[in-house]
Amino acid sequence: MIAAVIIMGICVALLKMTSFGPDPCSTMNYGRSALVGLPFGVYQMIVNIIVFIAVFFIDRSLLGLGSFGNMILVGYSADLMSWIMLKAFGLTAIESLGARIAVMLIALICFVFAAAIYMNSGLGTAPYDALSILIHKKLFADKGSKVPFRAVRIAYDGAATLIGFVTGGGVGIVTLIMIPALGSAVDLVGHLLRKDEN
Repeated sequence: MIAAVIIMGICVALLKMTSFGPDPCSTMNYGRSALVGLPFGVYQMIVNIIVFIAVFFIDRSLLGLGSFGNMILVGYSADLMSWIMLKAFGLTAIESLGARIAVMLIALICFVFAAAIYMNSGLGTAPYDALSILIHKKLFADKGSKVPFRAVRIAYDGAATLIGFVTGGGVGIVTLIMIPALGSAVDLVGHLLRKDEN
């Protein structure tokens, strides 16, 4: 789980550097952290702590050790990777289109695999993800509505992406693709990983 969330953070930084955009949650937090003048990792942890507390009092069964790993390590791993790329290579962004595409493909594949490993670890859900589950449960499932979680999650990630766009968080084609496809991709990889274990 720890390795998975660190890899996710590294991939978030690389996706941001390609200008193809990271995942919706990271896009939103990149934008808002720049507005308030805080490093991405610091801002993401503060927001995660606030959401964690809210989820804890509503449905603590969604939380676990993995929740702490995600809320702390993803943002700081992304900041560390950005720092390394700047100090070692003088890069804040990847300019060459060929390099951007290559890095994007590698980072995206690694991100999906790492997210699948993290989410299937059984150690709890990230506060951002837990909040989407609670929204679906409280607004729809508990009231007998047949609105699927997938629809709620797409709207949820879409809202995060919109906030990222308005605040300059670096929305790109990968961000837009992740809105409808990330959950399905993670589920598929998770299924394949569990199948391999059997």
